[in-house]
Amino acid sequence: MKIKFWKMHGAQNDFILFDDRLGTFPLEDRSFIKHVAARHSGIGAEGVILIQKSAESDFLMKFFNSDGGEAEMCGNGARCAARLAFEQGIATKEMTIETVAGQIRAEVLDNVVRLWMTSPIDWRLDGSLDLDGMNLTYSFVNTGVPHVVVRTGDLRDVVVEDVGAAVRRHRDFATAGTNVNFMQISQDGGISVRTYERGVEAETPACGTGATACGLIAAKNGWVKLPVNVYTLSGDCLVVNGELTEDGARDVTLTGPAEHVFEGTIEC
Repeated sequence: MKIKFWKMHGAQNDFILFDDRLGTFPLEDRSFIKHVAARHSGIGAEGVILIQKSAESDFLMKFFNSDGGEAEMCGNGARCAARLAFEQGIATKEMTIETVAGQIRAEVLDNVVRLWMTSPIDWRLDGSLDLDGMNLTYSFVNTGVPHVVVRTGDLRDVVVEDVGAAVRRHRDFATAGTNVNFMQISQDGGISVRTYERGVEAETPACGTGATACGLIAAKNGWVKLPVNVYTLSGDCLVVNGELTEDGARDVTLTGPAEHVFEGTIEC
């Protein structure tokens, strides 16, 4: 059986999307998901997204990393799903999306999409890790998925693959693991970010929930003011906004691009 797909990207974080409202996608075949996402033998992407029926929202977004594992949420992926859902008549420009992390809202603004994220939880602003004798100071927040945030003076000096992998698998974050972000605050009040993404197990060009985590952590610590521009490895700008509260933040939004690459069919 052939099924249609769309390939899209948000700040060069790329995804393969399927309209699975009829439930025909081989969901339980994780090897097929890995095959679809494979760079050299499949379509190639960092994530696979299914648009499914929802009883409480315009649609349900199921998200899988390229290793076939399901994740709770993806900010860049959700923007792509929102744009595709609008273009395919599944939802209007303003919509609600059901995710494993909770319900979110989205607004399609041409090639840019604004997301109202789930409420950030599990804040830790003064964490410390022992990495084989090296002490690492970090902050942590769950913006739909778990994120460690490490402030650094110069992103060029960070060995993202090595340090990111060590933190991602650290016993303090077992068994789910964590995404790991390294951020640099610029003089103009913006943030530059590099992210090691679990499930991809490598540095990613951009991470929407990671950009959100960095923006919120930086604002909580008084290093920046919201809204804040967050610049990703891809060179794209994501805008994080929200209202800080005594116990966290509310009305958190993430705004950024959602672009088409190509579409086609694949045998399953």
